[in-house]
Amino acid sequence: MEVRRAAPGEWRAGAPWSMLLWAALPGRAARAGGDALAFAIGMLIATLLRHDGRVEYLNCGGLLELAAVATVVQTVAGIQFGLYTGRWSYGCFEEIAALAKTAAVTTPVVFLLDTLLGRLVPRSAIIASGLIALVLAAGIRYAARLLQDSRLRPSPEQGSRVVVMGAGEGAAQVVRAMLRTPSSPYVPVALLDDDPRKRALRVMGVPVTGNRHALPEVVRRFRADAVLIAIPSAGADLVRELSTLAGELNVDLKVVPPVVELFGRTVRIEDIRPVSHADLLGRREIGIDLAAIAGYLAGRRVLVTGAGGSIGSELCRQVAPFHPDRLVMLDRDESGLHAVQLSLDGRGLLDDRNLVVADIRDQQRLDEVFREHRPQVVFHAAALKHLPLLEMHPSEALKTNIIGTYQMLQTALRHRVERFVNISTDKAADPCSVLGYSKRITERLTAAADGSAAGTYCSVRFGNVLGSRGSVLTAFEAQVAKGGPITVTDPEVSRYFMTVQEAVRLVIQAGAVDSAREVLVLDMGKPVRIADVARRLAATADTHIQVVYTGLRPGEKLREVLLGPGEEDRRPHHPLLSQVPVPPLDGAVLSLLDPAAPRKDLIAVLRWLAESPALTVAHHNGNGRH
Repeated sequence: MEVRRAAPGEWRAGAPWSMLLWAALPGRAARAGGDALAFAIGMLIATLLRHDGRVEYLNCGGLLELAAVATVVQTVAGIQFGLYTGRWSYGCFEEIAALAKTAAVTTPVVFLLDTLLGRLVPRSAIIASGLIALVLAAGIRYAARLLQDSRLRPSPEQGSRVVVMGAGEGAAQVVRAMLRTPSSPYVPVALLDDDPRKRALRVMGVPVTGNRHALPEVVRRFRADAVLIAIPSAGADLVRELSTLAGELNVDLKVVPPVVELFGRTVRIEDIRPVSHADLLGRREIGIDLAAIAGYLAGRRVLVTGAGGSIGSELCRQVAPFHPDRLVMLDRDESGLHAVQLSLDGRGLLDDRNLVVADIRDQQRLDEVFREHRPQVVFHAAALKHLPLLEMHPSEALKTNIIGTYQMLQTALRHRVERFVNISTDKAADPCSVLGYSKRITERLTAAADGSAAGTYCSVRFGNVLGSRGSVLTAFEAQVAKGGPITVTDPEVSRYFMTVQEAVRLVIQAGAVDSAREVLVLDMGKPVRIADVARRLAATADTHIQVVYTGLRPGEKLREVLLGPGEEDRRPHHPLLSQVPVPPLDGAVLSLLDPAAPRKDLIAVLRWLAESPALTVAHHNGNGRH
């Protein structure tokens, strides 16, 4: 027979009192005894005060009798409120609240019992004793908590002395974690915050000593070894500014994860890490409408194409917490599917029918998948994305990006998918490359599908994603690992950057927005010069790394844009989502495209289709509408 041990504070109805008392022993019994003693002392003090300190008026027998009664009442009430069942850590706010509830119940009950027992002590003394006992019991807990914290506090000589930037809730969490872990490698010695109202604040004894401009003086005064940015919502601008200051002061710079990576949990010591390039380039707090997202994802059948890629896999990870009825992950890369399953459930056994190996070029296979899984929401992230390769092989862009997307759209229409989100790119804004032409055409095909669908079919456009496979940072890091040089196309080339978590968070938000034949453009912040990124990365290397300029490649822009000519920045539903109308393109015109055509001729037709006015051909689509 399996024996199950009850969790702290979990009591089944009808559990015998012996079990309750056993669970409270031995340490918790000491708490109950201490609280009973506090009530007895409180009753003695209150009675003496009632009699102006005259000991001869005391009814010692009555006091002892009522104290015994109060002990039983307080213990029962304390167990009921979880005070003696290990529900909370000793001396925390929740335990003090439970202590106040216990005192609020014990005092009137003892008052009533005293009346029944013949008024053993003055009535006013009973009321006052409850307040005095509450103060004494809370004081004992506070003193014990201070003693415990002093024992746990690491020695400044054993760890890095840290100046913490920020004095908000995130900083308070990380300071508590550092000071309550004896083996902590970090010891906070000072806090900085730009809010003047926090100048007199102390967090566990650590004082706020100024704002960010006082950092050099504070580092020298406290002999600090590191600076920690303990602001989960800190932007890339602040991280870059403090990174420069820390470099000048010759101290390490550490950060805690951004809000988007914490998902509402508290900050821990394990979260403290060195500054990454994602922190320096693309870190922002992204607010989303959780209710709207849950409304279209919770309990729905969701399909993600390109699920093994960087965007697709992050989509799967962020969609899963909204508890869809089914999360179908489609990719032609079986290793990518294995990796995303590992990241979701830690098993990676590849035994789930929701893992689908398929190619979006294969129409028959797509129909099989849609018939089996009947998706209601589709995120289409599968695509070829490397600009130079597609310039050389435009027929592959046609077959995967254009025809593959068109087949996905038509299959979704036939199977009555309610929401379809096509992942596009900033290369589609005023396109001048095969990649840009192909993705602009998919935006137009999606807009045409939206016009004939009962649901919402939209595209989402954004720029470079940090950490994605093949991103510029990945290339730079590989070049540094080989000893350089780092190759940059042009000293003035700039790009928009966003972390994959931020981008996907907004993509999911975009799926909840009502739109009509529109592309939703993510706010990417300010563009960053690639040369600056290269120089910063080279400076972190152990050896001298040279930065070499190679010249712009065919189809490459000096500066990317998020909006093309004539596209207005209109944000009616979300401050970080622009909604731009897209001229539809009927899929019937794709018959003009021949993958076997000469390269230059194919590129010319792609450009014409990307830039032409709205092209619509009346015909029956798969769902019987015109």
